[in-house]
Amino acid sequence: MKEHHLKLNLGKSELLDIPARPSINQNLTVQLSSLTIMPTRNLGVIFDDGLTFTDHTSATARSCRLILYNIKKIRPYLTKQATQILVQALVISKLGYCNSLISGLPASSIKLLQMIQNAAARLVFNKPKTTHVTPLFIFQLQLYNILL
Repeated sequence: MKEHHLKLNLGKSELLDIPARPSINQNLTVQLSSLTIMPTRNLGVIFDDGLTFTDHTSATARSCRLILYNIKKIRPYLTKQATQILVQALVISKLGYCNSLISGLPASSIKLLQMIQNAAARLVFNKPKTTHVTPLFIFQLQLYNILL
């Protein structure tokens, strides 16, 4: 850093530790002159040993299910547009967060997230669980293209 005339800003510096063998008692810190950098959260993504992201997809699906449940309780008082805004802001944003990490995983690994997306579409269009979602997505895409 000194060679390239860079200065460490402790307020903006973070340490991400992904150990080969996780340990409960692992206490990693990095000491640079008078600055100590402690490990931080890993941006909300749950890593596992095999990088299968099953714990991450499960946690994301669980969180989204709760949000969808709460929106469903107030759905009778919302317009379709208001419901869509809530679903996009609270659910779809969670599904899309760090999705480049799960890109390329087998379909079985991301099935939970697909089910959440399908449930979100049914909620926006106020359709029952048995409704096929493909027409809903096609309609939404056509509507989006018209607005462009």
